[in-house]
Amino acid sequence: MTIKNSRRGEIPPFIVMDVLQTANRRQTEGKDVLHLELGQPATGAPKGVIALAHEMLDKDLLGYTEAFGLFAVRKRISEYYFDAHKISIDPEQIVLTTGSSGGFVLACISAFDVGDRVAIADPGYPGSRNILLALGIEPILIPTGQETRFQPTPELLSKIDGKLDGLIIASPSNPTGTMLGKNELKSLSEYCLDREIRLISDEIYHGITYKERGLSALEFSNDSIVINSFSKYYSMTGWRVGWMVVPEDLVRNIECLSQNLYISAPTLSQYGALAAFDCKTELDANVERYKKNRTILLSGLHEAGFSKIAPADGAFYIYSDVSDLTNDSEHFCHKILEDTGVAITPGVDFDQGRGNAFVRLSFSGSTQIIREASDRLKDWMSKQGKR
Repeated sequence: MTIKNSRRGEIPPFIVMDVLQTANRRQTEGKDVLHLELGQPATGAPKGVIALAHEMLDKDLLGYTEAFGLFAVRKRISEYYFDAHKISIDPEQIVLTTGSSGGFVLACISAFDVGDRVAIADPGYPGSRNILLALGIEPILIPTGQETRFQPTPELLSKIDGKLDGLIIASPSNPTGTMLGKNELKSLSEYCLDREIRLISDEIYHGITYKERGLSALEFSNDSIVINSFSKYYSMTGWRVGWMVVPEDLVRNIECLSQNLYISAPTLSQYGALAAFDCKTELDANVERYKKNRTILLSGLHEAGFSKIAPADGAFYIYSDVSDLTNDSEHFCHKILEDTGVAITPGVDFDQGRGNAFVRLSFSGSTQIIREASDRLKDWMSKQGKR
């Protein structure tokens, strides 16, 4: 007898987690590992977040909150949008979520039905693509490259056969770190509005940029769904709290879904998030470290022979074309880890069609680790006769 299993779980794995597992096993064998595979800050939550969390542990029952979260936090997020983007957002349109991942699930369930078609840039964050697959929504992959800075354009969208129901964009992007400028984001927003395509904007790396500020899709359209998180700039990955800004026509739908799927985001994490906005000095110091790490790693990679690198405008990733070095990025990354102890991620995690010729490196760790990893990669490439 065979008991039925849902096909929703038959989605590709998140390969970076497999790389982490291999790297951890290496460490249990007493060998060192320099982690450039994971996209998370090397720092913990800011001091103010920790202090408020301790205070609330002592005096609050930490029961459920309303489904959209503590109003004080949502009001503070609304103030953030006015301060950072000069946009007035009703706190009633802001939803605190169980990480940005919870936000993506809510966004996709509320906006799309089974069988709908949603475009997403390739390469792109695998979690977004795989959430669509698990929900029975068809991801329409848009092959992008250096010519469009690995971002979708109206011209690329116009080449897609059939009707689109949605578009997911990310700026800054994971894995490439590229960003959409004002004209590009405006054009995409207008394209979607004209064709009744629901735009979902992944803005979780806002705050981590190196030249221009991150623009919000809300600056161009009230019909967009914006997803953000306290994980990256705010350095609160394990707290599992994010937020979304939703159009008025989706507020009640998302509220009902949130009530039933999650009840509410973790209460202690919500209190911590309230304090995060007052920790800007500490958080901006983290960004300065990322900026320094970026310079070190870019220079080291160029010296090592990694010559075709995506513009790392924001986030803390470098995405490099290694087609002149290998046609098997998984083996290439495994060999680097085995020989040098430097863990990096194969591009097949982000681009199933062309990712065999790309790798992603994260520079979110300490400057000491990034400098040592850079030196090891230069030495390894020299021994391979690649430079």
